[in-house]
Amino acid sequence: MNPFEVQTKELESYFMNWDQMYPKAYNKNKVSPYTKVRVILLNGTEFESNWFLHQFARNCNDQDLRREIAIVRNQEQQQQKRISCLKPINENMLESTIAYEQLAIDLTAILAKNETCPITKAALDFALLEDFDHLYRFANLLKMDFGIDADVMVGKYTEIMPGRPTINEHRHPVDNVRPHIVTKKAEPFTKLVTGIITAAEQQTMNFYMNMAQMYKNNLGRKLFSEIAMVEEEHVTQYESLKDPNCTWLEQWVMHEYTECYLYYSAMNDESDEYIKNIWKEHFEMEVAHLKRAAELLKKYEKKSYTSLMPNPEFPQLLKFGENKEYIRNVLKTVGITSVKEEYMPASDLPKDSRYFQHLDLTNGEPECVASHMVIESYIDKFGKDYRYEDSKHPIKELQDRKSDNVTAGRK
Repeated sequence: MNPFEVQTKELESYFMNWDQMYPKAYNKNKVSPYTKVRVILLNGTEFESNWFLHQFARNCNDQDLRREIAIVRNQEQQQQKRISCLKPINENMLESTIAYEQLAIDLTAILAKNETCPITKAALDFALLEDFDHLYRFANLLKMDFGIDADVMVGKYTEIMPGRPTINEHRHPVDNVRPHIVTKKAEPFTKLVTGIITAAEQQTMNFYMNMAQMYKNNLGRKLFSEIAMVEEEHVTQYESLKDPNCTWLEQWVMHEYTECYLYYSAMNDESDEYIKNIWKEHFEMEVAHLKRAAELLKKYEKKSYTSLMPNPEFPQLLKFGENKEYIRNVLKTVGITSVKEEYMPASDLPKDSRYFQHLDLTNGEPECVASHMVIESYIDKFGKDYRYEDSKHPIKELQDRKSDNVTAGRK
């Protein structure tokens, strides 16, 4: 599929009215878990597009170009509102959170399995274990506060058990910045990966940032705040992979190309016919946006979009599915941390290293850290933690269901 060959209408014809912007919400008890995941991903993609275009406009002094940006940005906003309201009214905050974490886990695993750039793949595998642990913490809170089993919500496609303990994820900010790719040299899939994963993790970060204050008890508020800080680390990591040497217009073209790829992937992967039609409509709209951005790149910088994408045919499409075996294999690196651009076992670092100093400063004693408190509270109430495992945890230190191991991989 080459999106530049797709026929579209005039850009102005894609504005929506209120009825179009307010869709029928999915049935949370019947829809596929991966439909929920796609809704979150594409919602986040639209947020990223809007935020990027606002920043572009604030750094642009050409009034005509700012008007062009405003037209596309307004349509992106309408798409975002439409997608956001696919979430039903009766889906509570923690139920949505489980879907956010399933997205983070399975999207990261799928991208990592197909990534050939070693720097990008290493970053994906590293953060994967942290999102995996977040699902486990939130699942225990969901069962404790609402009596809902998260394994049913994830369709048993994703195991729910400890990853890299969240209490060990609070690194110093300088240790989350990675080397960036070079867009004009990178593989097509790698270019897409950096944009997709940044948008997805940013959506999760924003959700947790805003939800922490709204949870019904102090423990939940603390857990959302703690994990929101880890998502800040993930966004720092992933956005640093993106090429900062591209011009604003080049970045715009890449944003639109990424959106086209995601909507086309979604419409080919979607099982809900009503939502599939929304993905189809948005794909056509995004193609129109892509073509306009490419025209503006040509007009203002005398560059063809082929300088960014010599072959604009989409690489393999994004298809959601089970990744249990891959994740179990990555769990072997549960004790790894990062020191600037390098990954290394935390157990190899001296006790006075920046990593341990920052952990001590942030956490204090484990009994004061929400991610640990949630599991201990659940164990106190039910005798053992909440999990969904197909077989025993592959890491021996994390097999005990009657205590929360906060030192796994550190000793």
